[in-house]
Amino acid sequence: MTTTDRIIPDRLRSAMEQRLKSWETLLLLVAIGIFAANSFASPYFLNAWNLSDATFNFTEKAMIAFAMALLIISGEIDLSVASIIALASTAMGAAVQMGVGTPGLVLIGLGVGLLCGAFNGVLVTRLGLPSIVVTIGTMSLFRGISYIVLGDQAFRGYPESFSWFGQGYVWWVISFEFVLFAVIAVIYAVLLHQTNFGRAVYAIGNNATGAMFSGIRVNRVKFILFLLTGLMSGVAAICLTARLGSTRPSIATGWELEVVTMVVLGGVSILGGSGTIVGVVIAAFVMGLVTFGLGLLNVPGIVMSIVIGALLIGVIALPRLWSMWRAR
Repeated sequence: MTTTDRIIPDRLRSAMEQRLKSWETLLLLVAIGIFAANSFASPYFLNAWNLSDATFNFTEKAMIAFAMALLIISGEIDLSVASIIALASTAMGAAVQMGVGTPGLVLIGLGVGLLCGAFNGVLVTRLGLPSIVVTIGTMSLFRGISYIVLGDQAFRGYPESFSWFGQGYVWWVISFEFVLFAVIAVIYAVLLHQTNFGRAVYAIGNNATGAMFSGIRVNRVKFILFLLTGLMSGVAAICLTARLGSTRPSIATGWELEVVTMVVLGGVSILGGSGTIVGVVIAAFVMGLVTFGLGLLNVPGIVMSIVIGALLIGVIALPRLWSMWRAR
């Protein structure tokens, strides 16, 4: 037996062990456990249409989470995503009152999302302001504009063709939203893990100064990431508005917490520099299964908020507690 013959199996075994010990594997086991628990807790859970409805609990948020994952890996964050949804939905609702059709509504939703993302990006990359401060400010700004336009009213009357984006099914119980979620997941997985742009994102998150001296245009990359986050918020606004069939200024309230929780639960370091799209995908299913399972058991919404908050704190604290335990 040659040296090469001995080394290759060891390397393969080591890679397999690393995957089995990875956060994504643990999260997948948690998802399977939650699925099994929901199956025993409610006789309605395993119904095909109910499972299809469960996907609506996470697909729209996950679309934003994919872009947010890249942004957090780069060392930045955007807390205005839910307010971008509100502003984009308000703009689409106002356009409907003027007789704009479905193609125009889609363009308006995407355009408002891009403009909001560009606004955040300029403040962070050009003026050098902290992203958490900037996006807390724009979170209030964008939502405030929606309240000024709508007050306590609502926009309705969306075309039936537009409603298909949030209520349509591609085949049997497979919704358009779920297919879109899967396609976007693949796109972001390739972008982050298979391209030079993705490698630049990791480099910036680990050491922005070092990345700059390596020839990476740090501010340009970050600006693009803010654009992508705004664009995904616009996509989510289209799907959510189409699903609900109306626009209120309170739409998507609190989603920023759930999106960040989804990203961090997926193994993305809140300090930047590490994380995977696969982890975010699994985390999306975990959160969707948890909220849908609690809904079937008639658990109040405030309890779900407590569970999501506890998940966020637990995921951030777990690595620290683990390292302290190992040190002892």
